[in-house]
Amino acid sequence: MNLVQYSDSLLSVVPALLAVILAITTRRVLLSLGVGIVAGSILLNNFNPLAALQYLLHQILGLVWADGAINTSNVNMLLFMLLLGGLISLMTATGATKAFAEWGVRRCKDRRSANILTGMMVFAFFIDDFFHSLSVGPICRPVTDRFQISRAKLAYLLDSTAAPVCVITPISSWGAYIIAILGGILVTNDITETSPISLFVQMIPMNLYAVFTLLMVLVVITFQLDIGPMRKHEERARDGQLWDESKGHPKGLEITTEGEGNGTMIDMVLPILTLTVSSVVFMIISGAEVLAAKGLAFSLIGSIEHTDVGSSLVYAALCSLVVSIVLALRLKLPLKTWLTAAPQGVQAMMPAIIILLFAWTIGTVVSDMETGQYLASLTKYGLPVELLPALVFLLSCGMSFATGTSWGTFGIMLPLAGDMAIASDVNLLMPMLSAVLAGSVFGDHSSPISSTSILSATGAGSHHMDHVMTQLPYALTVAFGAFLGYLVMGITGSTIIGIAVSSVWFIGCCVYHVRQDKKQQLVVATQTH
Repeated sequence: MNLVQYSDSLLSVVPALLAVILAITTRRVLLSLGVGIVAGSILLNNFNPLAALQYLLHQILGLVWADGAINTSNVNMLLFMLLLGGLISLMTATGATKAFAEWGVRRCKDRRSANILTGMMVFAFFIDDFFHSLSVGPICRPVTDRFQISRAKLAYLLDSTAAPVCVITPISSWGAYIIAILGGILVTNDITETSPISLFVQMIPMNLYAVFTLLMVLVVITFQLDIGPMRKHEERARDGQLWDESKGHPKGLEITTEGEGNGTMIDMVLPILTLTVSSVVFMIISGAEVLAAKGLAFSLIGSIEHTDVGSSLVYAALCSLVVSIVLALRLKLPLKTWLTAAPQGVQAMMPAIIILLFAWTIGTVVSDMETGQYLASLTKYGLPVELLPALVFLLSCGMSFATGTSWGTFGIMLPLAGDMAIASDVNLLMPMLSAVLAGSVFGDHSSPISSTSILSATGAGSHHMDHVMTQLPYALTVAFGAFLGYLVMGITGSTIIGIAVSSVWFIGCCVYHVRQDKKQQLVVATQTH
């Protein structure tokens, strides 16, 4: 197809901008994504409707079939989601989720401890952000519901512990992808003093947005801190309304059964443990196979760099499902329960899958519109070297927000930031690369068209735009502190001073918001009496 080129045109941002504006104003995510997709298709084909339709059909087919073969990356993720739906449905049917909820209620004495439980679950689901959001949400929702924690707060906890942990964890789908890109940057620039994994680890404390977002989650849990719209959602939840009922029931991952077995915690813990451990094992195995095919010696880091995340998650989900089935056999469930469990799981996953397909499609359209290249080209305007880390952070924020993908931003901005640092000041290499990672995660957190945000809302059973708007004040607070940190890093050349400045901003904001929150609670208590 001969598509119109928009890499040097402001029109390149139109489809993404349309989708974002409509998502915010209409709060209808499929409509918003659909309009963005259609607008991009028409622009790319020079307003030729037939060509636009042909292009659109090609992109839709390309989600599952590309270059004469199955699109294994997408298909494996869809299979994983379906298997995960079946697994959660079976655990619901056996009574395992009910047993976990009862255990959580016994262990959690108040709202704070319920939030802590949800936040700590990231250490069991650190492999992938989709994996985390779609697993932890349905598992912890019964506990947070019983303690009248809003679905918006649950979605915030899911989203703000998923990507920030994955982006600083070498053994994760994100870590593997980033390490592979870093390896290419080092080879391209003939840098042999460090390895990709060593560079990745050294960059962890410089990833200011990810680090301070996790700290913000800790503050939110400890002080029950509600900023902006989140306060209204939490007040409503305390009155028994876990979501904004005026907007209807959110299309979350809801799985119910007519009757539940007498399952115990083991029916929950063992399948989940199997899922996590086998994910790591299969990631290492798939990476090792690639190393062997290339004639390279096996190494743990090398296998992670070359792993196939999608197939690893599918195999892990199959193993977990087998374990869950074996455990369920001892409970002697009725035949009807067995026959309905799988369809219920598939049905529950369909809304998330449909939205994800739309998100993938607009991601492809935005890529063809060359939105990322256009935004990246803004760096060609001469700026002082000292401002480069902050500039790269802002560009990554904007690119990830406009495209709805952090991974796409990684692919464009990491090599660009590496080249800029090598050409200007090699000492800025790690701060600039870290700024890309930080900005990409912020944009991914804030964008209404981000698949991670969409699936976090789905896993939590929250309205999508409620999640976006309640998370935004927290994300903006941390992002501005990160911007200050990168600005100081560039000016002073000191990572420590940059982190210190971000820390001062973070502490000051937290103290201010905690005091304001207490004043608000006091006013509410006074009005109540």
